[in-house]
Amino acid sequence: MHTHPVVSGDEWLVARQELLQKEKAFTRQRDQLSRERRALPWVNVPKDYVFDTPKGKESLSDMFDGRSQLLVYHFMFGPDWEEGCPSCSFLADNFNGIAIHLKQRDVTLLAISQAPLVKLEAYQARMGWTFTWASSFGNGFNQDFHVSFTPGEIAKGEVYYNYQKSQQPSEELPGASVFFKDEAGTIYHTYSTYSRGLDMLIGAYHFLDLVPKGRDEDNLAWPMEWIRHHDKYEDSPGQKGCCH
Repeated sequence: MHTHPVVSGDEWLVARQELLQKEKAFTRQRDQLSRERRALPWVNVPKDYVFDTPKGKESLSDMFDGRSQLLVYHFMFGPDWEEGCPSCSFLADNFNGIAIHLKQRDVTLLAISQAPLVKLEAYQARMGWTFTWASSFGNGFNQDFHVSFTPGEIAKGEVYYNYQKSQQPSEELPGASVFFKDEAGTIYHTYSTYSRGLDMLIGAYHFLDLVPKGRDEDNLAWPMEWIRHHDKYEDSPGQKGCCH
């Protein structure tokens, strides 16, 4: 039995209008925060990293694909892993339909992981994704943007992640980085976010925030414990009745 208050339509409308004022204030605050994010100073990127991509070897400059803005998702997929991180996969399930829209606003979206390209392509085919995915294996990109760490670094107890030193359980961690290329071809790093900063990229979470149970994660060992690769849920197409 639920214990949630049940009221008349008129009482509900009063409560809803009160919340609406808070929602509007939050929206204005979010808009201001977005302006401040865009106003951050930039840092020149001196290295033109070379990646393995479906088109062959491409530099960071190449991967702007004729646009001035590049948004990179740092997808957790280590060189010796056989499949991508479930939580990163949950986030990447949002990518397929939006890349074409972002292109209209001068933005190229892609994912980058340390795993060799052949592994990325196999996993991408399994997941049914079409967004661009490149391998940074051996080029130092992940290390320079603080999303990949050596076993020795993890063993020392603290790594630099999300702008501070902290203990981390994995050699691969998630993030998103934004780059701008000017008319002269100079590349600048404009923004990076990690950890809960990636929350705004997860469309499914924003849907869950609208429903009565919300994300329903309070009693889990960690917030994303419930997440599976989308082909491993019991009600996935072709998987009914199976346990994974």
